[in-house]
Amino acid sequence: MNAGRPAGSRLPWWWIGGAAALLMTAVVVGAMIGAVSIAPLDIMRSALDRLPFIDVESGLSERDDAIVWQIRMPRVILGVIVGSMLSVSGAAYQGVFRNPLADPYLLGAGAGAGLGATIAIAYGPDLDWLIDPVPVAAFAGAVLGVVLAYVLGYTVRAGRTAVTLILAGVAVAAFLTAAQTYLQQKEADSIREVYGWILGSLSTAGWGEVRLVLPYVIVSMIVIVASRRLLDVMSVGDTEASTLGVKPARIRLILIGFATLGTAAVVSVSGLIGFVGIIIPHTVRLMTSASYRVIVPLSILLGGAFLVFADILARSIQAPAEIPIGVVTAFIGAPFFALVLRRSKGVAT
Repeated sequence: MNAGRPAGSRLPWWWIGGAAALLMTAVVVGAMIGAVSIAPLDIMRSALDRLPFIDVESGLSERDDAIVWQIRMPRVILGVIVGSMLSVSGAAYQGVFRNPLADPYLLGAGAGAGLGATIAIAYGPDLDWLIDPVPVAAFAGAVLGVVLAYVLGYTVRAGRTAVTLILAGVAVAAFLTAAQTYLQQKEADSIREVYGWILGSLSTAGWGEVRLVLPYVIVSMIVIVASRRLLDVMSVGDTEASTLGVKPARIRLILIGFATLGTAAVVSVSGLIGFVGIIIPHTVRLMTSASYRVIVPLSILLGGAFLVFADILARSIQAPAEIPIGVVTAFIGAPFFALVLRRSKGVAT
């Protein structure tokens, strides 16, 4: 049966190979660039030397080895994780809502994370914490925002429809953003730090942030990748999908739940990096296929590469100062968003 299966639904090997090569290039370049230049071959030999059963001369001095593996590589890997998760979450949202303008913040995850981070930044220093309260509060706020949107949507008649959920998400996001703005004005001393978090950053003290978010990201990605065929079925509409034995409301809940889990985890350590969830899935769609069996895996690879390259620009343009990475993605994403908007007349929601 080919119902609900878009043309070109198989992933050509050259696309997956090219995307993987681009991601590896981004990782190496990200580890190379900085105040101390390090040769790419030395980085690759050092990486091979760290693999089990492989013994090669790394070529890095003790200082350069510490720079690469304790400072640059954690930041690069975190960029890969954040970019990949935001991209694949954007693909999942676009699939379940059948709208290329959807992104992971559609149902209030971004606004909730912003409110949670603002509360932690404004009031956290007054309390004794065993861990940094900002990631915890941002994670909880992101999950809470989406839960509130779902609860509001389901209290409305016909609340299981995609349109009602989107409207509920808009309402919840507006309310949470208003609460965040009120707190920022009330606690004016924290405004600079709050805006710094909102604009996003991949600066990290080591591998701790990577270990913190990786379990959530792995679980979320596994579910979304395993559901990519269902996303193809959902693209034909709820009524048609129901005739094929799919329960749209249940699939939408599961995919949004896991996409939100992964998104909440990564924004808790990176801040609100915008446009990645729109740019990458839609670029893949324009360049390759409308099938989510192609969009989902390529979004994972290209999303990671895109954010690493964006971070390289953010820390290089005004070195040694850094531009918030959200500014870089916005410079790229805003024109792209306008292009998508012009090409999306009549897109079903």
